[in-house]
Amino acid sequence: MTEILIGDFVIVLMIFFRIIAMITSAPVLGHGTFPMTAKVLLALILAYIIFLTIDKSKIVLDINLVSIAIGAAREILTGLLMGFMLNMVFFGLSFAGSLIGFEMGLMMAAVMNPMTETTNNVVGEVIYYVSVMIFLLINGHHYLISAVAASFHVVPIAKFTIVQPVFDLIIKYSFATFTIAVKIAAPMIVSYLLFQVAEAIIARIIPNIQIMMVTQPAKLGLGFVLLTSLAPMYVFLIKNLLQNYESQLSSLINAMSV
Repeated sequence: MTEILIGDFVIVLMIFFRIIAMITSAPVLGHGTFPMTAKVLLALILAYIIFLTIDKSKIVLDINLVSIAIGAAREILTGLLMGFMLNMVFFGLSFAGSLIGFEMGLMMAAVMNPMTETTNNVVGEVIYYVSVMIFLLINGHHYLISAVAASFHVVPIAKFTIVQPVFDLIIKYSFATFTIAVKIAAPMIVSYLLFQVAEAIIARIIPNIQIMMVTQPAKLGLGFVLLTSLAPMYVFLIKNLLQNYESQLSSLINAMSV
């Protein structure tokens, strides 16, 4: 009876490690303002619920300190990968805002992002928080919880190892960060490229004009007009990117089972 209770406790502990790692590395759930006590309590509740739903007869664990430590490390790594992959999308969106803010001349107007504990320009922060709002509206946090619960039926407890398919997906999704940024910032970059060509022509025609002082307000005005007109497209694009993460996370979980 004692061995059964110890075995069940170790299984719940392994489940807890995967869930708490996912929560702390995922956006929104891993926010610094979300108390650590609440994170741990949420992870414990989810771990107990998942423990009641999985087939424990197929789980074979060695009850010794070394095996438990190795298993815990594997579970933490599994949870970190699942949560961090979604952050790639948010990093790409924030980087796109940085590119847009740079073109508008707002790089000096930097603000602190408490989620990532980094500074970014105001345009990047606006796009980042709009993305967080869309993520909540499409119930992305619900999908994260359901995905980590489903992962226990695909990735055995304390059995995950980084194989080549997982490594390839990590590289692919990391590269997608820059692709997302360029796609979102492309309209603004092209518009400001044409604006700079016009600046060069004016400076050539009127050599005595202080072109930077004259055109800086125009650059800001052009940026706000473009952002306002492109806002519906950006919302639609961000929504599709976040919804597409569901299939990306499924691919990652399936690759982990190899």
